[in-house]
Amino acid sequence: MRERTDGRCAHALSVLACIGLLGLMGATLAGCTAFFGPHEKRANAQLLPTVGNTARGSVTFIERSDGVQVTYNLTGLPANSDHALQVHERGDCNAADGSSAGAVFAPAASRLRAGVRVEGDLGNIHADATGVATGFIVAPDLALDGVRSVIGRSVLIHREPDDPAFPDHSVGPALACGTIR
Repeated sequence: MRERTDGRCAHALSVLACIGLLGLMGATLAGCTAFFGPHEKRANAQLLPTVGNTARGSVTFIERSDGVQVTYNLTGLPANSDHALQVHERGDCNAADGSSAGAVFAPAASRLRAGVRVEGDLGNIHADATGVATGFIVAPDLALDGVRSVIGRSVLIHREPDDPAFPDHSVGPALACGTIR
């Protein structure tokens, strides 16, 4: 004998099937957010010594809400010394002295005013008694995209420290250079 249905049972089963499918999709997507969720923007540069120097290391750029955190880990510097760390306009470290990197990165109008610190001037770093410099600097005027982006540019460690009182003062030749990727 055959039982007669008016479609309510079939409709209830299809609703339950849809709810189950949505639950399964939700669980799958929740798992994907851990994989595809927000990732920090970051870039890296491997610094190699310029001719006649031994400085080398890595510099990492991580975009934060207050600017770009620049973390450095450098070796081969003169013991107990201070050095300027700068981002330069071009990502070209082919010249033996690092000069192919161009001028210090200055995307804003500050580059037109003498005596003003430009965005690419990250400040000074200190090497310890073994010639190692590690630490970080927060650069509020830099970014990893847009006109203030450092990606595709170069980062250089210079022989002399930067003097904040005289921003136009030369920081000497580059000890190491690396392209920011």
